[in-house]
Amino acid sequence: MSNNKVVLITGATSGMGELTASYLASNGYIVYAGTRNKDNLKSDNENINYIYLDVTKTQTIKEAVNLVIKKEGKIDVLVNNAGYGLLATIEEGTDEEMFNQFDVNVFGLIKTTREVLPYMREAKQGVIINISSFLGKMGLPLLAHYNASKYAVEGIVDSLRFEVAPFNIRVHSIQAGLFGTNFVKNGLVANAQTTSENSPYKDLVAHFVPIVAKAINEGPNPQPIANAVKNIIEDENSDILIPVGIEAETFVPLRKELSDKEFEQKIKETFGI
Repeated sequence: MSNNKVVLITGATSGMGELTASYLASNGYIVYAGTRNKDNLKSDNENINYIYLDVTKTQTIKEAVNLVIKKEGKIDVLVNNAGYGLLATIEEGTDEEMFNQFDVNVFGLIKTTREVLPYMREAKQGVIINISSFLGKMGLPLLAHYNASKYAVEGIVDSLRFEVAPFNIRVHSIQAGLFGTNFVKNGLVANAQTTSENSPYKDLVAHFVPIVAKAINEGPNPQPIANAVKNIIEDENSDILIPVGIEAETFVPLRKELSDKEFEQKIKETFGI
């Protein structure tokens, strides 16, 4: 069974990206799974093609998109999934850490989108799905850089939709909660000073980091993310922003209902901060 839709997914070798790639492939999509690992581009699944794509290197994005176009003649769907989280206070985060956070989560997403848009525009159709976070709509301590990057992603979605609507291109955001992925091990980078014994924020770190780590380590399987991606592709009337997972489904609606001060109070109570 093949529906012949061609999907390009960034950051597709672990966690949500990997699961989404295999789920779409098992449903007949032709999947190009972007990976930073040049040496392992083999796939057991004939519908998954691994391609070298590092969102921080513009040339690799161009080459990956050109390769897909050369082989398939089109890209129907782009899933911007590549991303990671920086754990650092604003006071202690380094230049390199803050630049890297935005390089992957924001600029990489913009560059990959920029590369596929001409082909979608000419085809007069396309779907762009950004894997965002419930933290694109609210803040938490020690995650300000990550929060800011996801707020930026939400801003891109809100504006880009107007630009590409005349070309029948849809843009969506999946606001993910905390799922049981390798995010703590592979997707979280911690600032050495923030996590050291002599950080002025050590009490906050000692309280808050275990809460987040536990939520991810014991979190549910990320299959609902893959389901949401497939649903957005197949439903032309899909919502713009889809909260997926308990944190997203709890806090995103609350954010709309409560005043800023009430919402902050609710977060303090929930996380004991």
